[in-house]
Amino acid sequence: MAHARGAPLLAPRTESNPLRPPSFSSASERDGRNWRNWRDTLRRVAPLLPALAVVALLAVPVAGTASDGSAGSGTVADAASALLVLFCLVRVVRERARPLARTAALVLGLPVFGVCVAAITSYDPVSSLPGVVRYLQIFVLVPGALLLLIRDRRDFRLVAWAMVALALVQGLIGVVQYLTGTGASYMGEDIRAVGTFGPTDVMGMATVVSYGLVAAVGLALGAGAESGPGGAREVPRGQRAAALGCAALLLLPLVVSFSRGAWIATVVAVTLQLVLSGPRRAARVALVTAALGVVLVGGLGIGSQMISERLGSITEVTEAPDRSVTDRYTMWAAAGGMWRTDPVTGVGLKAFPAYRDSHSSIALSSGSDTAGAGKAFQRQPLLSPHNMYLLVLSEQGVVGLLALAGSWAALLVLALRRLPRARRGRMGADCALVAVGLLIWQLVDFGYADIGGPSTVLTAVVLGLAAWWALDRRADRGPGAA
Repeated sequence: MAHARGAPLLAPRTESNPLRPPSFSSASERDGRNWRNWRDTLRRVAPLLPALAVVALLAVPVAGTASDGSAGSGTVADAASALLVLFCLVRVVRERARPLARTAALVLGLPVFGVCVAAITSYDPVSSLPGVVRYLQIFVLVPGALLLLIRDRRDFRLVAWAMVALALVQGLIGVVQYLTGTGASYMGEDIRAVGTFGPTDVMGMATVVSYGLVAAVGLALGAGAESGPGGAREVPRGQRAAALGCAALLLLPLVVSFSRGAWIATVVAVTLQLVLSGPRRAARVALVTAALGVVLVGGLGIGSQMISERLGSITEVTEAPDRSVTDRYTMWAAAGGMWRTDPVTGVGLKAFPAYRDSHSSIALSSGSDTAGAGKAFQRQPLLSPHNMYLLVLSEQGVVGLLALAGSWAALLVLALRRLPRARRGRMGADCALVAVGLLIWQLVDFGYADIGGPSTVLTAVVLGLAAWWALDRRADRGPGAA
C-alpha cells in the first residue's frame, strides 16, 4: 500500500515506545531528584546531629580513671552534651522559638529547686558546685534540649534507633570479651562483659544494652500503627522485624554482663511494655522468650553455672549475701544515717564520701576489687550508696528527693496518659512504648544504681525522650505537623 504523502517513515519516539533509548535529560532529572532527596534528608536530620553525636560518642573507649581510682567523669560524650545544650540555646534565640509550656517548665524545673537548696545549705558549698553542674546536666539541661530539638515522631524514632545501634556495638564487644576471656574480672575469671567502659564501670555496658533492648522491644510492639493521616505510611517498613532481631541479639550481652540490677529492671520494663501492648501478645512473647532462654542457657550451656549462681544470689541477700551485697546494705544504712542528721536539706551535694565512714558499720569494706579488660588490679573506692533515691535523700534531704522524684513521677503519669490515645489512633504507639519502657527501666534501676560513670549521659537522653513524649503536644500530631 502506498505511503501517504507527508507521513513520517518511522514511528514517532513517544514515551511509550520501547525502542526509544533513554534520554540524557531524563537521567539528569533522576539525578536531580536523588540529590534533592538526599539534601532534604540531610536538612531534616541536621538539627538532631548534636543529639546523635552524644549517643555515638559513647562508643569511644574510656580514656582512664580518676586519681582516686573511680571512673573518670569527663568524657567526649559529656562534651558533646554541652554542645547539644549550647546548640539548642542558640537555635531557640536565633529562631525565636516558643519557650517551654508551663507544664514542661514546671516538671523539668523541679530538680533545679532541690539541687540549688542543697547546694546553698551545704556545709561546703564550693565542693558542691560540681554536683550542681552534674545534676543540672543529667536531669534538666540535656532533657530540655531534646524536648526542644525533637520535632515529631520520626525524630523520636531516629534517636531511639541510634540507642539501639549503640547497644549493638557495645554488646558485640561485650560478647567477644566473654568468649575470649578479655573482659572484667568476675569470680576469678576475666569474663564479665563491660564493653568499652572498662572494669571501673561494670554497669556501663549493661545499662547501654538494657536501654537498647527496651527501645527495640517498644519499636517492635508498636509497629502495628502502619498509617498516619490520609493513609500515609508513618512507621518504616520492616521496623517490627528489625527491632525484634535487635532485641534478640541484645539478650546475650545483657546476660553475660552479670548485672543483677540491669536484669531486674529489664524484666520489669519489658513485662510492662508487653502488658500495655495487649495481654495476648504478652503471653506469646513470654513463651518465646522462655523458650529462647532454655535454648541459650539450658541447651547450649552458655554460662549456665555462673548465670544460675548470679540469679540465685538475688534471693540470698538476707541469708548468705556476698561482699558486694554486704557493702551495698551497709552504704544504704549510712545514707539513712546522714538523712537523719539533716532530714530537710541533707549533708550537701558530693558529700556522701566525706560522711560515709562516720555513719557506717565495720562491715563496710575499704573498696571493691577491679581488674581485667586491659586494666591492672586496683581498689575502687565506694563513693555512693548505689541507690539513687538514698543518694538524693542523704545529700539533698526530703526537699531534694521530693523535687527530683516528683519530676520523674510527673513524666511517668503524663506519658501513661498519652498511651491509650496512641493505641486507639494507631499513631505513635511505638514511641509511647519506648518512652514508658525506658522511664520504667530507669526508675527501677535507680533502686540498685545511681548516676556516675561515662554512661550517665545516656540517662539524660532517655529522660529527654520520655519528656518529649509526655510533655510535647507534637507527639499527638503527624510527622508533617512540625
